[in-house]
Amino acid sequence: MEELRLMHQPVAVKFIFSDTELEDFKNNAAYHVPVHPITFCQFEIGPRMKGQTILGTKESLGCTTAQYVFGWKPLDDAEIRTQQRYTKDIEQAERFIKSKSRLPEGQLRAFVVSPLSDSYFAPDVVHFYCDTMQAYHLTVDYMAALDVHPLRPALTVNASACGGCVFSYNEDTLNMVTPCSGSYNSGKTERGEINVMIPGGHIEPTTQRLLDRKKLHGSSSITRPGDPFPGADICKNCPLIVCVKSKDCKDTRGE
Repeated sequence: MEELRLMHQPVAVKFIFSDTELEDFKNNAAYHVPVHPITFCQFEIGPRMKGQTILGTKESLGCTTAQYVFGWKPLDDAEIRTQQRYTKDIEQAERFIKSKSRLPEGQLRAFVVSPLSDSYFAPDVVHFYCDTMQAYHLTVDYMAALDVHPLRPALTVNASACGGCVFSYNEDTLNMVTPCSGSYNSGKTERGEINVMIPGGHIEPTTQRLLDRKKLHGSSSITRPGDPFPGADICKNCPLIVCVKSKDCKDTRGE
């Protein structure tokens, strides 16, 4: 958070498939539960804005899209109809839904979202809500650390937060997606935040790459090495960015 000037705490996401693991968490961790069923992106408001650890279950997840990608709900006509607003027709809506990443149906017992700094579990996915320049730094460090290029994230017509995390978990790779319509108006991403999801096992090498760059260049900034602010909005070659009307231009409009 200090090096990239993050506004939101990174969210550690844990998918629980074992009753034993779920009971261990309940017996040993301090956690919150929602009073009413809420969306997955609303679950994440707690850890990223309030520092809360929140336990989610099938009963407390009030979003059919998230229920589907978590394997808690089969594909049905009602779900297809809700997606038709994004597509040309009902057949395309069904194909689009079926192409989303999904956890094995009926196997997830619960999920936990918590601040990365206070996670009971080693996270399956770390979800960053950040601006585009912070996302750039995260993805460049990830590519260098994991020796992968180019990255191919998976953007879907909706399910950005829930489906985006599932894609990162299933494919064991970084995912970067815009907010979807649901996460924008229900998940408090009205500042235009972008989603970056990194597999939990890849956080350490990504962080080490950031620290190595800082040691080598004096700061975490890629765009302006040595500048302590990674998103400094000072144009390269600023004095040279000047445009004048060409002497050969025959058009007199605007004079």
